Amino acid sequence: VHWTKEENYMFRLSAFRDPLRKWLRDNPHAISPDPFYQRVLRWLEEDLPDLSVSRERSRLQWGIPVPSDSTQTIYVWVDALVNYLSVVGYPETHGEWWPAAHHVVGKDILKFHAVYWPALLMAAGLAPPERIFVHSHWTVRGQKMSKSLGNVIDPSACIRQYSVDGFRYFLLRQGVPERDCDYYDEKVVKLVNSELADALGGLLNRSTALSINPSNTYPCFSESCFPKILDYRGTKAVGRASAEDYEFVASVASLPLQVASYFEGFQIYKALECVALCVRQTNSFFQRHRPWKLNRNDPAEKLWLDTIIHVTLECLRVYGTLLQPVIPHTADKLLSRLAVEPEERGLSGLTFLPRYSGKPCPFEGRQLGPDTGVLFHRLEKSRQHQVETEKL
Repeated sequence: VHWTKEENYMFRLSAFRDPLRKWLRDNPHAISPDPFYQRVLRWLEEDLPDLSVSRERSRLQWGIPVPSDSTQTIYVWVDALVNYLSVVGYPETHGEWWPAAHHVVGKDILKFHAVYWPALLMAAGLAPPERIFVHSHWTVRGQKMSKSLGNVIDPSACIRQYSVDGFRYFLLRQGVPERDCDYYDEKVVKLVNSELADALGGLLNRSTALSINPSNTYPCFSESCFPKILDYRGTKAVGRASAEDYEFVASVASLPLQVASYFEGFQIYKALECVALCVRQTNSFFQRHRPWKLNRNDPAEKLWLDTIIHVTLECLRVYGTLLQPVIPHTADKLLSRLAVEPEERGLSGLTFLPRYSGKPCPFEGRQLGPDTGVLFHRLEKSRQHQVETEKL
């Protein structure tokens, strides 16, 4: 180690401490999750030294030269950050995108994106990004990924082993932005099998089985079996629906807004947690009423049987619609099985169980899709894990 001295171009970062603080205090959601917002505020309470934005070209030749001074090279982070503007057409057409820009960054580069970059934008007379979403890291069995330890996870291998949808679902379901999350293969297999293969896939198979729905249609809903009530809290059984049924239907009805809110707030894991809970409630509803034991030849029994299936398919339609950004291939397969057309899969027009509110249901009586295969195949434990278990 030796001391060195050189002349560089400096950016007067210190002059932007107050404007940065004002920006953050006026926009408390500019940086999220909140722990990272608080961290940036603390940085701005400390000294904010001016930033060297160039290096001597004699020792850094591979970068972009400073305009009008070929002896200096632009500091790599300044070059990198400006790409956010140049890629959207700065200085002619960037206005179509800017400032409605959302950055998604790792926690280790927070200072560059939440302090240096907004200050550079302010100096150029441009607004800071609208939102900066910050995520933490993945560890492997409690340790940081490291080439020397040989514990780096290969995403391509994971996709081959778990499928794109399975791997995406695990990462988004378990990834909590504000803290590091731990990865190991057994956890992926257990979660994906439990929530996608068993809970969601099993529910679709049971509710569309030809043994209880021989016509392979979206059956009718009976208001006499499941009459509408104004307030489900504290209610008792009405018609053939139990008190738990009303509570469950209310949970699913509130799910789309809940999920949209969590997605907007970058809390995807919470959105998926809510969906998984409702899937479990739907399985409980189906199991509670045992539609396979009802006699389809008895008119009264048939009304209730069809209502149970109708409610279950409506729930599955909601889940398939909400899960499209996370597991697009599986969601498409699910919605196609329910005969939901591509133009009927949007979030904005999503209404759950309209017949419960006395409105027509466009799916009622519709022939279900032809694909009766498995929605999501169960994952097997990795060979490596099996060998490790055998050694133990």
